[in-house]
Amino acid sequence: MSDIPYSAICVTGEDAFEFLQAQLAGDLNRLPDTALSAWCNPKGRVIVLFRVTKTDAGFDLLLPTELIDAIVKRLTMFRFRSKVEFGTRAASASELGIDAAYADWRLANLQAGIPEILAAQSEEFTPHMLNLDLLGAVSVDKGCYPGQEIVARTHFRGKTRRRMLRFQSEQPVAAGDKLSLDGRDVGEVLNAIGTELLAVAPVANAEDALAVNGVRLENVALPYLD
Repeated sequence: MSDIPYSAICVTGEDAFEFLQAQLAGDLNRLPDTALSAWCNPKGRVIVLFRVTKTDAGFDLLLPTELIDAIVKRLTMFRFRSKVEFGTRAASASELGIDAAYADWRLANLQAGIPEILAAQSEEFTPHMLNLDLLGAVSVDKGCYPGQEIVARTHFRGKTRRRMLRFQSEQPVAAGDKLSLDGRDVGEVLNAIGTELLAVAPVANAEDALAVNGVRLENVALPYLD
């Protein structure tokens, strides 16, 4: 058994492309070897963030193992008469681009501003809050998919007020901890590794005196976020 807590959903069948193209927020027509793609609910909240790879038989969707049973069950509900099948297996380090330790890979992703959506974060945030529009994980012009109307409306409205930002803390924090400003909660920790964290918060307050559990945070610029 793999010690990497990621698995793959193997989507096969003659309708695999059409099925996934109608479900995923990313455009499979623009898929490189591997790409991020969000799957959203009808309210535009991200259920899961897949790493999608095209295979000879269809597509592999890589995701955290703790989500896989619920996601396969949910995908099956939308299959209807589509000729598509779902298999599962463990994900390998090479598929995820891990060439050292898993812990190092997770930290590198955090520092690069690539979010990790686990069960606790599922259906809590929109793609724009997670910067998925900047990471190429959503499309606004490929056609319909769950939540597409909300994603497109947010995109064309212009500026997104709340986004995922990177911070450093003097003490370790945990996912789900609240960010506070002047005594009121204004954001939430999304991913945390020791004193490094990604949090969804108002962009306008990025350089303000934000804190978690009374500990001041220092904003660290993400490479893709102006």
